[in-house]
Amino acid sequence: MSTALITGASSGIGAIYARRLAARGNDLVLVARATDRLEALASELREANGISVEVITADLTNASQLQTVLERLRSDPMIDILVNNAGAALVGNFASAEPEKMDALLSLNVVAPTLLTSAVISKMVARGNGSIINIASVLALLPEYSHGIYAATKAYVLTLSQSLAAEVSGKGVYVQAVLPAATRTEIYERAGGDISKVPDVMEVEALVDAALVGFDRRELITIPPVPEVEAWEAFEHARGVLAAGFSNSEPAQRYKSS
Repeated sequence: MSTALITGASSGIGAIYARRLAARGNDLVLVARATDRLEALASELREANGISVEVITADLTNASQLQTVLERLRSDPMIDILVNNAGAALVGNFASAEPEKMDALLSLNVVAPTLLTSAVISKMVARGNGSIINIASVLALLPEYSHGIYAATKAYVLTLSQSLAAEVSGKGVYVQAVLPAATRTEIYERAGGDISKVPDVMEVEALVDAALVGFDRRELITIPPVPEVEAWEAFEHARGVLAAGFSNSEPAQRYKSS
């Protein structure tokens, strides 16, 4: 029986991951700030699935509380699946954003998943198996659609996933980046937004179920709302074509003076 650690597990995407992975027979370590919600979910999952569920109350923007989670990742029983789901948004544009709020967002969306992954990856490589699931966003590919730094933080998560996969996939460790579009979670309300004004919102259960299909297929990038995989393949092909020019030792002709 494997063990999955899920951050942001008290609601939304994290809670559905907990229910789905519990139904698959995984023991769980649930991490979030809301102790009451975590304990209620843990009791539900123990009773329904006969599994072990640990609860860690932690605010991942707090260095000492993050350290508690890092220590659990380094300890036994070992973690076989890490779901880096905890995240937040920040409504407003870059020019008007408060530095303290940007710092907190970077801590949660960038620093925390980086350090959590770092804490578990060496053990996964050593034993030749393990999985990292990183929840990014389609805005990682469309930064001009999102003001402020949120899209940039999710672009980091996507790039981290791709570079990490290049490093460890040949060593038995699977990395998946999940890119949701608009999904019905509490992130909008917590950021001060209104989800009722957002069109074409996906239900969280549908999002996670689709992401787990991608997980079972061992996809590196899973984008649940995109109808045709060929669209992503064309994007990747175009990226490769662009990269073919990176090795040129001279500037392109169009950058030379006439």
